Amino acid sequence: MRRVYDSWDRAYKSVFGALRQNEPCTFTICLPASVQLDTNPMLVLYRPGMKERFIPMNTVTENGDEIFYSATCSAKIPGVHYYYFSYISGGQWFYIKKAAAHEGVIGEGDLFQLTVYDEAFQTPEFLKGGVMYQIFPDRFCRSGLPHENVPNDRVLREDWGGTPWYRPDQNGHVWNNDYFGGDLEGIVQKLDYLESLGVTCIYLNPIFEAHENHRYNTANYRQVDPLLGTNQDFARLCTEAMRHGISVILDGVFSHTGADSIYFNKFCRYQTLGAYNSKESPYYKWYSFHHYPDVYESWWGIDTLPNVNENEPEYTDYICGKGGVLEYWMSLGAAGFRLDVADELPDAFLDHLHDCVKAADGDHIIIGEVWEDASTKEAYGVRRRYLLGNQLDSVMNYPFRSAIMQYLGGCSPYDFRNSIMTILENYPKCVADVLMNFVSTHDIERAITVFGGEPANGRNKDWQAERRLNPQQYDIGKKKLKAAMVLQFFLPGVPSIYYGDEAGLDGYGDPFNRRCFPWGHEDWDLIEYTKELSRIRHSSKVFVDGALKFLTLDDDYIVFARYRDQRRKAMVIALNRSDHEVVFGVDKTPFNDRYKMFKVMHGEINGNDVILPPYGFVAVKVEM
Repeated sequence: MRRVYDSWDRAYKSVFGALRQNEPCTFTICLPASVQLDTNPMLVLYRPGMKERFIPMNTVTENGDEIFYSATCSAKIPGVHYYYFSYISGGQWFYIKKAAAHEGVIGEGDLFQLTVYDEAFQTPEFLKGGVMYQIFPDRFCRSGLPHENVPNDRVLREDWGGTPWYRPDQNGHVWNNDYFGGDLEGIVQKLDYLESLGVTCIYLNPIFEAHENHRYNTANYRQVDPLLGTNQDFARLCTEAMRHGISVILDGVFSHTGADSIYFNKFCRYQTLGAYNSKESPYYKWYSFHHYPDVYESWWGIDTLPNVNENEPEYTDYICGKGGVLEYWMSLGAAGFRLDVADELPDAFLDHLHDCVKAADGDHIIIGEVWEDASTKEAYGVRRRYLLGNQLDSVMNYPFRSAIMQYLGGCSPYDFRNSIMTILENYPKCVADVLMNFVSTHDIERAITVFGGEPANGRNKDWQAERRLNPQQYDIGKKKLKAAMVLQFFLPGVPSIYYGDEAGLDGYGDPFNRRCFPWGHEDWDLIEYTKELSRIRHSSKVFVDGALKFLTLDDDYIVFARYRDQRRKAMVIALNRSDHEVVFGVDKTPFNDRYKMFKVMHGEINGNDVILPPYGFVAVKVEM
């Protein structure tokens, strides 16, 4: 007996995943012929807050003991819709849902999600099929060139690779004022290296003038931080990067500024009249004061990061208006923006930001920092519409990262598949093609440390500071990191390498995940492995916009395919997550004798045997 319904199978749902507005889709269910129906089944669609829409299903096929019923419909309004099926047999109602209802009440969690997005929504092509590289500017590469106008209250360290300062002062404040001197010219000097890794896009953590080394406390949105270089240096970086086939994306921090900034000017560093200095300041309306000037809204209660009112027209215009911050940096070569804490930016501001970025060039990209499923994310009581068109192109793919880490930590391969497929089902296809897939970032422990190190389990920073992987820990961490990178590179989306991951850099939480790149002490085996993954990725267009199908789910290994053109061309990936060799037959996968071309891109196939070393993989290009 076939399944009653499978939303991942196009025999049941003719369009996989999210629907474009007004795009027709046929839904099919399969019921036993023995079920005596009082009336034909119904497809039931609804949006939260709206009445349910009942669509009759018609008999399409009778196949022995099975009867298939179908209905075709479309949705006119973008948003997150839900659906289920119902029928009456013997006077009793029956439901076909994703999960069983509780006490007869059907809630959204019981239903199939149907994301409907704007019919004109497209995402930029330049990132698809590419490889991203995230750089924390102060810690990547120091050119050694002198820089002018560097504030004298910064501590310029000469011990490249030393432990970042992390201890608070006597008042409990961590100043983050030690700098290792990485700069924009240093990145230019390493463009050959990045190109050799297969990188096609650099994502820079903040580069705007700011007075802490992370630079998330913006002091001047229109100025490169003097220790990094000048605005002209940024323009040069973009020009030189483009010669290497590499675009540059900036980090936009628009939910707050620094208290030490031309806008707030709490410490009177600047000649400007800041909001803290006077209610007559041109920036006063940007901020919310509860008791002027010392009590004001700040980001997560950190008083050095005063929140801005993003919907204040003068602030919105400053960032998104004609000649504003966004336009300015795009004019110098920025290919788009990653938005810090996107869930703290109101919809109206995101709408303006989108319109500004897309007006410049439809191929500039907007990526949001969202940690959850962005299709159903709620923030401040509002269901967000990030991925429906007219806001974000993509998000940081934390759900994939969680699934990858859990899978290599031993979770069920079925749970892994379900996590991956759920995101792909909920997100528009054009979004899935540009998802930012990572295993490490500046906000989380490095993956090699998670895999090989002792869990921090809330231990304090003194414990984390000098805790480095010993040789045995490094070995297992590296093996699992390699396996994680296979998934990062070959699942839908764009792999994002956090600087130093490819060189074996380890580290617990902030700031130890932000150590200096280990130039001269790189793990070249890991670097060559990264190049190999990029080579395979760039060898096939299936990694540009191909679909995904899981073929085999075993306790020790999984097999999946990326394919295009109704599976006429595909890349099949087999990954071993265990610490022992795995051998299985090619004939165990559905991708075998139907294909006339069979080229092994990586790994070993001996006759009918696929041979997977511990934590190793095989990549096979096939064509009908």
